[in-house]
Amino acid sequence: MVLMKAEKQEVIESYKAHSKDTGSSVVQVALLTYKINHLSEHLKDHKKDFHSRRGLLIMIGKRRRLLSYLNKKDPKLYQETLDKLDLRK
Repeated sequence: MVLMKAEKQEVIESYKAHSKDTGSSVVQVALLTYKINHLSEHLKDHKKDFHSRRGLLIMIGKRRRLLSYLNKKDPKLYQETLDKLDLRK
């Protein structure tokens, strides 16, 4: 799934830590969460799209690894990110 430039900028704007922040862990997790949510909606309609399902599982694994890194690095920011993105852990 390709994010439109405006959608991507909107997600980055809402999760960035400073004005030049485009690739911090929090921003990456937010972008992955956005993609995962849209791909999950796609898979509800197209149950046999196994290639997209594999891509979804790869994105979920990447997000899990980023969240694990964030938890080790800054547990408080990790918890704030989970709350803001409405994720459970």
